[in-house]
Amino acid sequence: MNIIAHLEPHIENIYEKAVHWRRYLHENPELSFQETKTSAWIQKKLEEMGCHVQRCTQSNGLIVSIVGAHNGPTVALRADMDGLPIQDEKTVAYASKVPNVMHACGHDGHTATLLAIAEFYTQHTDKLKGERRLLFQPAEEVAPGGAAPMIAEGVLRGVDVVYGVHLWTPLPYGKVSTRAGNFMSAVDDFYIDIQGLGGHGGMPHDTVDTIVVGTQFVQSLQTIVSRSVNPMNPAVVTVGSFQAGHANNIIAERCGIKGTIRTFDEPTRALIHDKLENILMTTCNMYGATYSYNLKKGYPSVINDETEANRVLSVAREVIGADNVIVAEPIMIAEDFSYYLKEVPGCFMFVGAGNEECQATYAHHHAKFDIDERAMKHAIRMLVHVAEQYAQ
Repeated sequence: MNIIAHLEPHIENIYEKAVHWRRYLHENPELSFQETKTSAWIQKKLEEMGCHVQRCTQSNGLIVSIVGAHNGPTVALRADMDGLPIQDEKTVAYASKVPNVMHACGHDGHTATLLAIAEFYTQHTDKLKGERRLLFQPAEEVAPGGAAPMIAEGVLRGVDVVYGVHLWTPLPYGKVSTRAGNFMSAVDDFYIDIQGLGGHGGMPHDTVDTIVVGTQFVQSLQTIVSRSVNPMNPAVVTVGSFQAGHANNIIAERCGIKGTIRTFDEPTRALIHDKLENILMTTCNMYGATYSYNLKKGYPSVINDETEANRVLSVAREVIGADNVIVAEPIMIAEDFSYYLKEVPGCFMFVGAGNEECQATYAHHHAKFDIDERAMKHAIRMLVHVAEQYAQ
């Protein structure tokens, strides 16, 4: 009997435990780079299973290496563990107990899924081919993120392929989705402070009005994507915050602008960076204002390996059912799983976790976010089946 034959009984036996794990984590979230209690709790659970746990020296990350009795590849599977600075507004027994912190993106479910997989592999090493390296990663939500430091510590050394799952409420429960190539965008954020000369609203000729400067700049930004970027290359430049002035009869002396850039390829990314700063400099010079500009580069785009994405889609059709598999469209959100994919082949996938019947309809990062917990069963199935199909 091969190892896969033991998976379904394991899923049924461990599901209630996985729900308990997920709800404990949901009640006790920690923010990015602060997951000390979460990491210690995960380590304790893993050691109770008989796993040898290696702690990262530069973060709260954990690595578990499970080596089988038979020769085979090293397959890495990753879960993230951090929460978000959001007040949980759900009226459920397992709502967050931590004020202004909650798991609003499914990371608690990702961690519970990987714990269930750890127990499965630990119990069946006699049938396992190669190594399964399980990566419990902190700090996915905040750049520079937790993936890059773990990679720098060597967590991918010797790894042949890497897979990851995101429980995804925009996708109905029972569905699986991914795509080859560009899947999720790169993200960069910009912070701008424009300095002018304030004064009386009735004497604008003696001032440098930063509201005029700022609005001209925001309007000019719209020409970057429409006139400078190849229309075949998706890109977004969004201003999300514009703050200036406080009274109806005072010219604003300063203007603060914050925004985000989303792209899929590095040349387009670099072009937008250059164009944005050039427009800012030119606009400020034209009106006699000065500025400070800070570009915070975030994660690169998630680019799934074609062979591995096709493997995931093929396995999903077999395991979940062809009618439940969707070839995804590229999406303009970011994920630091991208760093793993820059080092080794692999695939990141969405597993549907949305369901109106259990109020799992709210967007990720919403204060009432929740998941259909049964989605963890599909996440376990997908990660194990894909890993074992690769190892055949």
